[in-house]
Amino acid sequence: MRSDRTSSSHGQRGSLTVELVVLTPVIVLFVLLALGFGRFELAREQVVAAARAAAEAASVVPSAGDAQSAALTAATPIVANQAHSCTQLNVSAETGDFVPGGSVRVIVSCQIEFADLLIPGMPGHAEVQAAVSAPIDPFRSVQ
Repeated sequence: MRSDRTSSSHGQRGSLTVELVVLTPVIVLFVLLALGFGRFELAREQVVAAARAAAEAASVVPSAGDAQSAALTAATPIVANQAHSCTQLNVSAETGDFVPGGSVRVIVSCQIEFADLLIPGMPGHAEVQAAVSAPIDPFRSVQ
């Protein structure tokens, strides 16, 4: 009787080893996917915040010609503080309606890199984009 218990106990240890070998890659993949999606969401939040700041900055400058540089100046520090979020920042200010009572629209996009995570099936990079419009004060003079 005693030998049955010993062999049964040994079989359970072997089963645990097989389960560990099978589940370890699944757990590692899950952690890497969580890191990848977290990186994407962090970059998305930063791009939306940068687009808001850029639109507000572009809407208060005196001329349409200054709107692009004001938008870029306002957006850059917001996305530049994170190590892995945005690698290629693009800021575009649309000033076709840059008149008192009009609006300025700013589009901010950036590229996120996933290549360092080595996740099978995930692309090496993705692009995040946000567009925000800001009104121009109807009672101010525009040059």
